[in-house]
Amino acid sequence: MFSVLACVAVLWSALQWFYKLGFLTLLLSQIIWQLRQLLQVQQPSQRRGLRCSEKGWQLWDAQRGWQSVQLRADSIATPTLVLLRYRRADQWFYRTLLVAVDSLSADSYRRLRVRLKFSRQRWRALR
Repeated sequence: MFSVLACVAVLWSALQWFYKLGFLTLLLSQIIWQLRQLLQVQQPSQRRGLRCSEKGWQLWDAQRGWQSVQLRADSIATPTLVLLRYRRADQWFYRTLLVAVDSLSADSYRRLRVRLKFSRQRWRALR
């Protein structure tokens, strides 16, 4: 939505046409990238799983299976939403996973929140 408004603002601006063309190209490529990401997230192959085992926190995806992840200290666990910030061993950047209260059973969601708040090894570095 904001990208579309930014496109309109660029069109109405007093910039020269080649600057407008450059900005519109960047904005349209961002819109296409966002739509592609949205469609990928909605595919069944992008379903994720999360578990805490003796090896630490692990994340599951369809292509790689279970992989160890390092959680960031800014992960948040509230009664209605868990915002999980993590990094895989082969990545430099952190990603975010949102877990809504209705995506798990009440007991599983409560256990996830308790483990996130009180796990001793949740911030340990990956090996």
